[in-house]
Amino acid sequence: MHKSGFVAVVGKPNVGKSTLVNALVGEKVAIVSAKPQTTRNRILGISTTPEAQIVFIDLPGVHQPRHHLGRAMMDAAKQSVPEADVAILLVDVTSPPGTEDREAAALVARGKGARLLVGNKADRLAKDHVDAAFAPYRALGEFDGYLLVSALRHKNLDLLRQAILEHLPEGPQYFEADDYTDRPSQEVAAELIREQVLLATREEVPHGVAVVVDEWKQRRADLTDITATIFVERESHKAIVVGKGGEVLKRIGAGARPGIEALAGNQVFLQLWVKVAKDWRDDSAAVKRFGYGIPKE
Repeated sequence: MHKSGFVAVVGKPNVGKSTLVNALVGEKVAIVSAKPQTTRNRILGISTTPEAQIVFIDLPGVHQPRHHLGRAMMDAAKQSVPEADVAILLVDVTSPPGTEDREAAALVARGKGARLLVGNKADRLAKDHVDAAFAPYRALGEFDGYLLVSALRHKNLDLLRQAILEHLPEGPQYFEADDYTDRPSQEVAAELIREQVLLATREEVPHGVAVVVDEWKQRRADLTDITATIFVERESHKAIVVGKGGEVLKRIGAGARPGIEALAGNQVFLQLWVKVAKDWRDDSAAVKRFGYGIPKE
């Protein structure tokens, strides 16, 4: 018997969805940052064993959109959840439920498949406080299972995987056994660069950053030339990303290069440019051009 299916991971921003998917897949399929709304598109992470293939859908955090990009992000979440075989509501047990948690729970309730409530960051609480912290989340809806995990420390992830498998239907293998994401290499590379921008820049910059890979060219068997453009919304943001004497931009490139080289399978010559696309998050054409929006079927 071979099982397969799609598992949507739903929750408010910054609860650890991407960390959880990366841990369950065993590869870095989504960038991780302490800043909210890091994930902007539906991302597939694929875990294949002889017995099953689990396709995880890491979705943008459920939030109240304030611009076209935010609406595109929420469209991606709303479109993916209803058809998933399993929907996981991921919550942060170190703080009580809020409006965004309730909205995420309502989205999960619309799904046709099994619903699991998973409390993340349980390792940050004293053992005798965890159940009390989890109880208000259990009241958010009806669920087919409840688990407490630490995605960062990989605690109880085997139990979560087993709970997922119990609810997956029998089915074919949708992807090759060695695939771990459906995303093109250029898109993954762009996200690895954006991750380094998030790490290197101040609070006002990250939400207005998009990265596009302009060129991916094999110069030699052991060397790939990659050119990418980092788009920001303000001239002042450009100055921050570039830094004095280009110091910040160099740090961004150095931080992104190891992951991109692992992706390319050889050495990479990475060239980065920074351009201003004023208020692009409110420009539907720019949002689409930068690769954000309703996921492709």
